[in-house]
Amino acid sequence: MDAIVEAALKKWPNVPHCYGWLALDARGDWYMRDERIQAAGPFPRVKGSRIEHRKLREFIERNYAHDEAGAWFFQNGPQRVYVQLEIAPWIWRLSEDGTLRSHTGLPTEASAAWLDEQGHLLLSTPLGLGLVHSQDMHLAAQWVEDGRWQPEERSLAELLAQHAVQLNPQP
Repeated sequence: MDAIVEAALKKWPNVPHCYGWLALDARGDWYMRDERIQAAGPFPRVKGSRIEHRKLREFIERNYAHDEAGAWFFQNGPQRVYVQLEIAPWIWRLSEDGTLRSHTGLPTEASAAWLDEQGHLLLSTPLGLGLVHSQDMHLAAQWVEDGRWQPEERSLAELLAQHAVQLNPQP
């Protein structure tokens, strides 16, 4: 967490939490969801405005965490902004050199792999549960064929419960 965020938390410890205004889709893109977008429909059917500003995305990603109940959030200074998740809190990117990174750029290693009822490939890592990015499925298929992963079938609901992940945190 950024030092400026930690300082703001100490200075203003009782700022109310924010819900419904930030979302993460299955491709690792962040979306702002203002009141008009929230009224137009649920995420991900109505996504909102994709956050394209690199510095803002980096700030969100450095201050992205979860609470004890499995709700993921962005700590925006003294305010906790809870994130709506399309499928999982992490989107995994695979590289030709064999590395696995989160959508935020953090390196990690998979300890288990699953295919859900929709055919999504999800991985468990020390960071938590995440979805393999759709653009990296060609590499993922090769890694499965090479024996690096042996995915088991499991429903998304079971995986979310097992990893204590809330897709849509509520107050």
